[in-house]
Amino acid sequence: MQLETYISDLLYRYDCVTVPEFGAFLTERVSAKVHETTNSFYPPKKVLSFNEQLQHNDGLLSSYIAEIEKIPYEVAVKKLAKHVKSVKSYLIQGETLTFNNIGEMLLNTEGKIVFTPSYHVNYLTDAFGLSQFVSQNIAREVYKENVEALEEAIPVAITPEKRASTSSATIWAGSTTKRPYLKYAAVALIALTIGGFTASNYYVNKVDAHNQIAQEEANEQLDAKVQEATFIISSPLPAATLSVEKQSGNYHIVAGAFRVEKNSDKKVQQLKDKGYNARKIGVNKYGLHEVVYSSYVDRIEALRALRQIKRTHNADAWLLVKALN
Repeated sequence: MQLETYISDLLYRYDCVTVPEFGAFLTERVSAKVHETTNSFYPPKKVLSFNEQLQHNDGLLSSYIAEIEKIPYEVAVKKLAKHVKSVKSYLIQGETLTFNNIGEMLLNTEGKIVFTPSYHVNYLTDAFGLSQFVSQNIAREVYKENVEALEEAIPVAITPEKRASTSSATIWAGSTTKRPYLKYAAVALIALTIGGFTASNYYVNKVDAHNQIAQEEANEQLDAKVQEATFIISSPLPAATLSVEKQSGNYHIVAGAFRVEKNSDKKVQQLKDKGYNARKIGVNKYGLHEVVYSSYVDRIEALRALRQIKRTHNADAWLLVKALN
């Protein structure tokens, strides 16, 4: 019995998976965090733990085994109990048991189970596709201290401008007194400047108004020609009928999620080349384009296909239950 596979499947959808007469695997959601020492950013995830005190059979795992293996519920309960006895015997002999994608277990000196979770799988489906990354530290205070040190070492001195004792007004008055014709030349220059500026503005405004009127007339003529035009096709092409298979169902086997849509299109083509009925199902709330191997109406059929894909193509594939619009 692939007990760890069944437990792993259920941990994506439930916060507690109990193994009767053995213990319960629990998940707790934690937010994204930043490690201040290493500058590492960690996405939100589910933290996995084990509680040996919870051994009551809630029927979840047994029902799932019965559903997957197509056996009666009572047979699944007996089969699970037999496997649990085998696991306990290995622990009593001092062996360390490894559950794939879940963690390791062993007995301590007091006979209690010590569980070490695996960090290779994030059971939080909302964070699928998000991985850890490291960012360089931004030392703003260091730059500020360097600037302050430079200001202390190289002070900036502002020297006020010294003006001559004789003002420009005195010079202008003296010049015009000695040379009265300069006064009339200055007045004429100012008048010419003002007149030229006024004429230039008038000309520019005139050109803009003309261009606007011409543009409106051209648009009206174009609209009239379009309305009067008649398109006649002498030999129309025959109508083409395409048969497109539309996928349906709320059970989707996810192959990956991509930040860049071009990469998701490439992934869909790769899966189609391998014979899968792949497609994109939209963008999740993290802005990632999700690609699925296929969608199914029947949940059992989807789980059977998921196991086959995990075994032959992608061990990281997972089942998404989502109603598409």
